Amino acid sequence: MPIMIRKITCLLLFSLTFLLIDGRCEAGSRFPIYQIIAPNVQFWEKIYGIYTSNQGVLHDKKDLSIIYAVIDFVPRRTPGAGTINAQLEKIVRMRHEKMLEKFADGRTPSTEEEKKVYTLFKGKQRPAVFREACENMRVQTGLKNTFRKGVIRSGAYMPLIKKIMRARNLPVELAYLPHVESSFNLSAHSKAAAVGLWQFTKHTGREYMTINELVDERFDVYLSSLAAAQFLQENYRQLGSWPLALTAYNYGRAGMVRAQEQWGTYPRIIANHQTGIFKFASKNFYSEFIAAVRVARRLENDRSLVKNRPWINVTFRLPKYAPATELRKYFGISEEEFERLNPAIRGSALEGRKYIPKGTLVRLPATKRIRKQIKNIPSRLLYAQQVRDKEYKVKKGDTALSIAIKYKVSLKELVQANDLGKKAKVRLGQTLRIPVPASASTPVVAVKSVSASSSKAMVTLEATPKEKVQVKGKTDLPVQKAAKVKEVSPALADSGNSILTLNKLSKRTP
Repeated sequence: MPIMIRKITCLLLFSLTFLLIDGRCEAGSRFPIYQIIAPNVQFWEKIYGIYTSNQGVLHDKKDLSIIYAVIDFVPRRTPGAGTINAQLEKIVRMRHEKMLEKFADGRTPSTEEEKKVYTLFKGKQRPAVFREACENMRVQTGLKNTFRKGVIRSGAYMPLIKKIMRARNLPVELAYLPHVESSFNLSAHSKAAAVGLWQFTKHTGREYMTINELVDERFDVYLSSLAAAQFLQENYRQLGSWPLALTAYNYGRAGMVRAQEQWGTYPRIIANHQTGIFKFASKNFYSEFIAAVRVARRLENDRSLVKNRPWINVTFRLPKYAPATELRKYFGISEEEFERLNPAIRGSALEGRKYIPKGTLVRLPATKRIRKQIKNIPSRLLYAQQVRDKEYKVKKGDTALSIAIKYKVSLKELVQANDLGKKAKVRLGQTLRIPVPASASTPVVAVKSVSASSSKAMVTLEATPKEKVQVKGKTDLPVQKAAKVKEVSPALADSGNSILTLNKLSKRTP
């Protein structure tokens, strides 16, 4: 009998442990808040919604429910702010380390501050725990003001991104992920060389977008959002849950598949998975996402917050190569406005030294005049080929800078054209492309005058041509099979009703 009781007790303890790790706070949700991450979600809600960038939160990096202190930093723009704030952080950190070392030695708290810290470890006030806590201190800067600005910026892009998610039958909550990645800053760059709204690296981004020295679609809201939707959808298909799919967005799909094979569920992975790169950022990514959705939605309901107006523009794909300078003149828009509307067009293509590549998505103000101009782009603006680069074989003693000076091109252009990296290293015998200004090249024969019907200039969806839809001017547009009329018409700056009429579709057409 005692043996049977012990077995039942062990089984109950095992079941309780399983529930504590694998239990959910929100049953049936596609984005569950498991008990194991509930403190993490609460922590990030405070970071996004309470603490500002002038505050640092000293906390335990393994148990985010343990917050030791909030450090008030001097504003970043204050002269010497970096040094002053580093010293402030050091003082507070050292004070708390001494307290934890005292507890680790078996001594009891004697001051009110020590008692407060000691209480944070209720139920686990053991020397080994305090000793480990000394190594787990971390400071997280508050993001309240940054997050609020991100919500303001998101007003311009959120309607478009939500449409993209709905078109792929994905949860609209995924549209809030840029709050975690970039705070909806189009020009955001990370230390890992990830850029844009969705923070794609070149390696991953090239699977879904055009990324080269002339065009980097990671900076285009529409194209990068399509790429993010596809990437997240593929993560979900392979991993089977949104907590895993979102964590894979940060950690990598292959790594997450291996973790799933070893541990199974998301809570068990968080509790047990230990690898060199599965650290604080990856473990907290899903929690940050949940917190971002919650805080953003609260701010969206705040009537005192005025968000940016939704982006309204017309887009078309270039049927041939074209110089940006001439396109700007033809459409009558300034260099600044063209650059603002087309952040994906980069470097020498933007400046006119190279042609904007064929097939590039060009974005313009949605005016009646420009819509008409798009349908009849003059032949003088369109070229059958790109400006040809010169080639140069690296010799002994050459550097990227010396070669750039020799050929009178900028170092940045040379580096981008040859993907030389941050250090701009060249190798002996390496063949380099030397960007040649468009004006210095022999103009190629221009193509015939291109109209909307012959160029398919109004295409705005990345798709395999399976079905076609007509717009005014009888243009045939290749459309994704799953695409809906509402997803097509706004991008064309045309009315959904006119597309329905032209194509003899009912309002229920999928």
